[in-house]
Amino acid sequence: MKLVKSLLLGSAAGLTIVGGAQAADLPVKKAAPIEYVRVCSAYGAGFFYIPGTDTCLRVSGRARAEYGYIGSDNRRVTGGGDLSGFIGLARFNFDARTQTGYGTLRAFLRLDAASRTGNTKISSGTNLRGGYAFSGTGQDQFGRIQNFINVDKAFIQFAGLTAGRASSFYDFYAADYEIIGSSLGSNMPSTNLLAYTQKFGDGWTATISMEDPNYRKNPIFSNAVPSPAAGAGTGALSQVLTTAPTPIILGTDAVGNATSVAFIDAVQRSRMPDFVGSLRYDAPWGSAQLSAAVKDINTGGFISTLGVPGTGATANANAQALLAARGISTGSQTDYGWAVQGGVKFNLPFIAPGDGLYLQGSYGEGASFYTGINRFTAGYLSNASVYAGNPFNQYLADAVVNPLTGKIELSSSFTAVASYLHYWSPEWRSAFYASYGEIWFPQGARQATSQANALVNSPSTVAPPSYLTNAAGYNLSQSLRDTYQIVTGASLIWSPVKDLDIGVEGQYIKTGVRSGRVSDGDKGTFVNNVPTRTVSSEDVFQARFRVQRDF
Repeated sequence: MKLVKSLLLGSAAGLTIVGGAQAADLPVKKAAPIEYVRVCSAYGAGFFYIPGTDTCLRVSGRARAEYGYIGSDNRRVTGGGDLSGFIGLARFNFDARTQTGYGTLRAFLRLDAASRTGNTKISSGTNLRGGYAFSGTGQDQFGRIQNFINVDKAFIQFAGLTAGRASSFYDFYAADYEIIGSSLGSNMPSTNLLAYTQKFGDGWTATISMEDPNYRKNPIFSNAVPSPAAGAGTGALSQVLTTAPTPIILGTDAVGNATSVAFIDAVQRSRMPDFVGSLRYDAPWGSAQLSAAVKDINTGGFISTLGVPGTGATANANAQALLAARGISTGSQTDYGWAVQGGVKFNLPFIAPGDGLYLQGSYGEGASFYTGINRFTAGYLSNASVYAGNPFNQYLADAVVNPLTGKIELSSSFTAVASYLHYWSPEWRSAFYASYGEIWFPQGARQATSQANALVNSPSTVAPPSYLTNAAGYNLSQSLRDTYQIVTGASLIWSPVKDLDIGVEGQYIKTGVRSGRVSDGDKGTFVNNVPTRTVSSEDVFQARFRVQRDF
């Protein structure tokens, strides 16, 4: 037994030694090192290092719900009678920064997506025309249901350069304190640009920016609409053409009405960028900025004639002769609009921590988008209703082609806004703002337009709206009337916890003609081509409730 036991123990020991040697000879696979996310404190809270890189990234976002109301007592017009509106919005932000020998290299991305329904100040036609929104036809094909997609920001900053999609360097206040965000003044949250900013020290910076012109073009006034049955107040000569034609008068009758015209293409092409410059100062007491912009306004060539003797080549030759007699060689021309703006912000911690006051004013010629006179009414339209079913339209064209001279004549506009933010307590705050603006047009061009409107639409026997050829009627027409607008409001916002806002804002809007009266497009009719009802102004109230969480 002792011998057997010794043999068994010896065999086990031998197997252990052999097995251990074989295990030691096998290759060992080492575990990959774990990449832990590290906090990056160089650029403020929320940044972390992207694993394996020296780039710091901050991811943030927003969820927003809004419920709106606007007065509209007219249910007889398209889109009229809508009182309520709803918005659900999602925002995603990505901020990536890397320190280099030239300073910070930054890339910033912001994507907004929203569902918007209801009245025309929520399911915005301006954003639809600007390519931010696409419509659902809904139950009545009016498109009061919209999905909103916007690449709000996508820019790179490096060594003073800003390239991509960013806020315009012309803007200053940009409705910072508001919920609805439609006070009069320049506010282009997103445009495509290439800019260089130079820092001078002591808070001074200067920027020169080349910006996308398509976001700041309001149309040239066109004397044509797609239908001979033009509505009251359109001030339009009826022409069914694929472009937006405007006439140059070639001949007149004994009383001065046009007997023949040549039409030019009034659609503005994208021919050169807008150029913007700004000078800014930032200090503990606040900030100030002076900015300026210049943009081109252009028309195309001749596209047709009306009332010219002859046909084909003969008519063209006759038209050219009549144009030459007027000193006009071509319909294509370019003019330049411009705008200037000044603004100042005061920090007012001695009233309450967080309090601030903005003051801003802007003036321009041929630049209604820069002055922001169309901020509440509409953009990318020659004229627009203040709300669906309103008594008259506000005209907003950047320019008019004078039918007598054939030359581009610019509209003029200005706006001024004051906005004050006050904290009643750390959890409660209110904004109070008021803005005023005016836009006016060359009166010679308006009167010449009435002469062009007297021409019958040939070869059709249908005449343009007859009240336009009647002196009393045309004097009361809404076409190219000088107007003013007031937009003012107040809000109350509760922030029970950090980054949560629950608030409501009310807004009052008044629009009117600077002098005289215009036909009432809501309730008025015409007798002997003269309107039976006239108005000098209109007003409306709207309110919006918001719940917003930032993270």
